[in-house]
Amino acid sequence: MTVIEPTLTTERRILKEYPLLIACDEVGRGALAGPVAVGAVVIDAERARKRVPRGLRDSKLVPAARRAEVAERAAAWTSAGAVGWASPADIDDVGIMRALGLATIRALDQLRAQGVAVEQALVLLDGNHDYITPAGASGLQVRPVVKADRDCASAAAASVIAKVARDALMCELHDELPPYQWSRNKGYASAEHRDAIRAHGLSDHHRRSWAIADAPTLF
Repeated sequence: MTVIEPTLTTERRILKEYPLLIACDEVGRGALAGPVAVGAVVIDAERARKRVPRGLRDSKLVPAARRAEVAERAAAWTSAGAVGWASPADIDDVGIMRALGLATIRALDQLRAQGVAVEQALVLLDGNHDYITPAGASGLQVRPVVKADRDCASAAAASVIAKVARDALMCELHDELPPYQWSRNKGYASAEHRDAIRAHGLSDHHRRSWAIADAPTLF
């Protein structure tokens, strides 16, 4: 399979119109347990002229053993970064799309706390849908881009940073509730995870509003 390497073509074009670009990508959307996380990274025209960090890809394409080092290089390349979270309770209360928006808004709030002028930036979302504005954001320039995590280096950076953060959290939750084997499946619908749910029921970290008993085995 040919792996497409992300470039900075889209970012350079956007940064001719805006002083900053904030790229966002989510991880954990399809999991049965654990939060959804949204990574947000900031780049400017100077960083868009630099070489794409070595090994940077959409997090799903980076081998697990290398993700931490790739995330570290990605974080060093960006001018600021954050990971926003929406809990299983958030997902149960408002649904997954609104929860994605909440997690993104929380990541952007962290960037504001770091001194980033979020309202001056173009917010690039991976996908085809603006899920930030319906969640309560206002005054932002939002641009969804299909396959941004594959094609755009900034979105790939957001993806791998969020993936490393969420995987680390799921490993911590595994120590709290080892029967679900979250250190291996990260909350997704593996066969062992579904067997544990049948044996032990749902934990507080499961998304109880989901039809978990009928969830397909993803890996």
